[in-house]
Amino acid sequence: MDCVPLRYSRNVQALSGVESQSLHTKKVCVVGLGGLGGYLVETLARIGVLHITAVDYDVFEDNNLNRQIFSTELLLGRPKTEGAAIRIGQVNSSVVLKTITEKLVADNAAEILRGHDCVVDALDNIPARLLLQEACEELNTPLVHGSIAGWYGQVAAIFPGDRLLNKIYKNAGVTGKGVEKQLGNLPFTASVVASIQAAQTVKILCGRKVLRGALIQIDLLNMELDTIRFDQK
Repeated sequence: MDCVPLRYSRNVQALSGVESQSLHTKKVCVVGLGGLGGYLVETLARIGVLHITAVDYDVFEDNNLNRQIFSTELLLGRPKTEGAAIRIGQVNSSVVLKTITEKLVADNAAEILRGHDCVVDALDNIPARLLLQEACEELNTPLVHGSIAGWYGQVAAIFPGDRLLNKIYKNAGVTGKGVEKQLGNLPFTASVVASIQAAQTVKILCGRKVLRGALIQIDLLNMELDTIRFDQK
């Protein structure tokens, strides 16, 4: 199908008309609406994913203003899901945005994630990421992982059976947050990593080839991008 609405015309030729149309029917769940999650939800809405679920139980704080695209001074103390609804309503009113102001835990994970074509990890701690991976595994749903710390970030596409996070965090410990607690979170790192996550997500939704069994590492301080491949066995 070559007829693409003017709103999405700049997606062509990078995406075919058929691919653009298919994105309208896909459902994506973004878990976490912080530095990564805000950019993810907005990017997906702009490219034409019209069914998005946004999950976060937290409220905006002063220290979110440096990097979280949905945060404003007027929304301090308000739920991050509220910020998402306001922003996406202004960006693309055709998007059916379902907001869930709850913490994703073992008891509600399946209910929240079920029915989506792809889940995106925008969380800020290792135990929650591992729980998310387990839930996606049980639901047979692909997961796109991302995390940031200072000038550095990482992205991985994880398909059922891969359990890639177990390999990535094998020696990291699973008691809390990663190194971002020591290195901080910069706005440009969040936007770059979220953009790569969004690209991986769109490729999954369109059925394009996706780098699998590997971790993409981004170093914005030295402007380096490396790929670490893991044994698929």
